[in-house]
Amino acid sequence: MPLPFLTADRAFDADEDIALPFADHDQWRRPYRPGPWRVGLAALALLLASFVLLAAVIIAAAGAPGGALLTFGFAAVIVVAALRTLRMGVWVSRAGLRHVRFFTTSTLPWHQANGVRTVQQPVRWLGLPRTVQGQALVLVRQNGEQVALLTDHNADFLSRVEAFDRAADTVEAWNAEYAGAR
Repeated sequence: MPLPFLTADRAFDADEDIALPFADHDQWRRPYRPGPWRVGLAALALLLASFVLLAAVIIAAAGAPGGALLTFGFAAVIVVAALRTLRMGVWVSRAGLRHVRFFTTSTLPWHQANGVRTVQQPVRWLGLPRTVQGQALVLVRQNGEQVALLTDHNADFLSRVEAFDRAADTVEAWNAEYAGAR
């Protein structure tokens, strides 16, 4: 029984891994959906933050304002970390490519990129030190430096090979469209 309120912004029977539409190429967009590992990690962090906030309220009610402020601050750090985890990834616009990591964000205009391609190489599994053989979407800068943007074993694409291929093709298409307009 399809529910009409679920189909307001997308088709009910549509595949969940369909690529997102891009109406305005001047806004920064992620050309793929965040993966279940990334969303699950953020959800668990927000769940932990809710318990820490509850503890802060209990500490404040007990009459220890210093401890309550410290606990509120810790909960705020957890919430900010969860939101930053959700924001991590590759974002594209007409202006260039933005690579958002946990602590840093780097933006590269399209005209400074020599190319974007998919290569087979050892990649980190879920960002941990362990490496496995996989695919990586690599950005080649004009100075020859190569930067791995996405891998098929990161938190967005682990066990989602088709989604990685679609995201890599989309970023390569953005590069072909806008890097050629130098």
